Amino acid sequence: MKKILDTLTLPEDLRGLSLVELEQLCEELRDELIDSVSSTGGHFASSLGATEISVALHHVFNTPCDKLVWDVGHQAYVHKMLTGRRNLIKDIRKAGGISGFLKRNESKFDSFGAGHAGTSISAAVGMAVALQHNNQKNYVVAIIGDASISNGMAFEALNHAGALGLKRLIVVLNDNEMSISPNVGALSRIFSKVVTSKASTKARKQIKILRDKGYVPEIVYKTLDRWEEATQSFFCHPAMLFENFGFRYIGPIDGHNMGELIHSLEAAKEQDVPVLVHAVTTKGKGYRPAEENPIEWHGVTPFNREAGTFITSNKSLPSFTQIFGDTLVSLCKDNPNLIGITAAMPNGTGLDRLAKEVPNSFFDVGICEQHAVTFAAGLACEGFHPVCAIYSTFLQRAYDQILHDVCIQNLPVIFAIDRAGVVGNDGETHQGVFDISYLRSIPNMTIMSPKDENELRHMLFTAVQYNGPIALRYPRGASLGVDLDKELKALEIGKAEIVRRGHDVLFICFGPMLRYAQEVASRLEAEIGVTSTLINARFAKPLDEELLEKEIPNYEIVCTIEDNTILGGFGSAVLEFINRENINTQSTIRLFGVIDSFLPHASQSEQHKICGCDSESIYRNLRKDLRSRKIAVVG
Repeated sequence: MKKILDTLTLPEDLRGLSLVELEQLCEELRDELIDSVSSTGGHFASSLGATEISVALHHVFNTPCDKLVWDVGHQAYVHKMLTGRRNLIKDIRKAGGISGFLKRNESKFDSFGAGHAGTSISAAVGMAVALQHNNQKNYVVAIIGDASISNGMAFEALNHAGALGLKRLIVVLNDNEMSISPNVGALSRIFSKVVTSKASTKARKQIKILRDKGYVPEIVYKTLDRWEEATQSFFCHPAMLFENFGFRYIGPIDGHNMGELIHSLEAAKEQDVPVLVHAVTTKGKGYRPAEENPIEWHGVTPFNREAGTFITSNKSLPSFTQIFGDTLVSLCKDNPNLIGITAAMPNGTGLDRLAKEVPNSFFDVGICEQHAVTFAAGLACEGFHPVCAIYSTFLQRAYDQILHDVCIQNLPVIFAIDRAGVVGNDGETHQGVFDISYLRSIPNMTIMSPKDENELRHMLFTAVQYNGPIALRYPRGASLGVDLDKELKALEIGKAEIVRRGHDVLFICFGPMLRYAQEVASRLEAEIGVTSTLINARFAKPLDEELLEKEIPNYEIVCTIEDNTILGGFGSAVLEFINRENINTQSTIRLFGVIDSFLPHASQSEQHKICGCDSESIYRNLRKDLRSRKIAVVG
């Protein structure tokens, strides 16, 4: 029997399908999605849970003329499969393949690019206003998860949209019970049918017309309106919240019931105010391991479909994240004033163990990075020592709070910046390559990064001893496999270390990028007899100015290496120091780091190669410099 999916190319092809065919299509999409992601890895459980929503949206709305704005984008794999990219899913998140998120330059069906939470409703409001100004009658639909809607930006957008009264704006709340827990029972279903029925919608419109013409007294109209609000408040608690924002609330509905979804979306199109459709779904729907543990299966590496187990190497090392999390647990057990904070990422940031073992020292504030930072500032004011563990790409959302609430007051807040540097397959929206640049400009901020996992532990201990704002950045991925010291020690703030001595080339390295310098230095010495000095800077702010002033004038070539944008980064700090102190040097100075570009999805090593800051690229560039300075006979 031929698959329904094989008969489809674009969304217009599914608009003539029957309800039974649409339900069968959902099963086929799930089956293919499980097969594909089991091979490639990627965001998984969210897309499984949003399968029926994706199909229903493309069935009911005339996409791409009607706009679908997906929040974050990790729930949109099925959307991609339905919009001409089915055969490209097998290469999703790989170099040259399609993105794991939404990108406007990838498809006309991707109305708005995203990778961070809480942006969809704001973008949808902007689009709806633009369409209204242009007298276009198209709908704009924002699809947002229940965890994302806790983001403050989402509520700002709801507030604005309600005030504008945009009649062709629809918000679909995909509630997979990761955040909101509404009453979903018989009474709720009965109420949902009342507010979504065409008769109810028509009656509401007719009563309003009669009221406007003076046939229905205002007191009667208000009484009917209050009755509806009271009914909503009794049967489904979220209704009052969204109705008070000026939205018509529809739901909660079963987000896996295709008939109910289509009925509700069609009803939403008939309203004369903004509408919120509340669909309750199961994250990981259709794959038992993901249903049973949706957090673990949110974003996955390749896995064995039949066994429900991840494919890992026997030689896999603990990640920098795991080393950080384990060290923080030990420190919190000894220090009750130490508090770990995450913005809805306990597993991703390594704080899940802290939550289990020292729960009084753990807070998850939801997807609210701004609140997380100022919450930490408040804790610090009262004698606690908070550790904000946030991905680099998400910390930039709280820049003003870092500056205004923490650094101006010089409060002892530790910023544990995970996923610092290039992050690989998540691509442009998730690169952690700007934090040195945006933090270095803030007075009172100290910035450090370890060469390896052992130094990471010492740096976290150092941060706990420090009485001011301090940032500790470390990369995504496996640690380097070095031995861990039993005793932790505090490092001297602003002091670097020399890890190798030579005469010709000086490498000044920040963080784990030191490993590239070690590879290049060994190769230069082995192949052409050029020796190098390697400095592990440890601190981007303050720099070890005494050491740099002493060492820089002694070398023909000076290189800085970092996993951050060169603009305003660590290398820029070194150049600023040389210029400010008027250091007398005739050296060739090279800055190796991330180029001025938004890096697309690829592996981390491929991204370093794109930027020319991998060991091979550094080696080739230095060979050219050595030839031009006639330091060695270079072939």
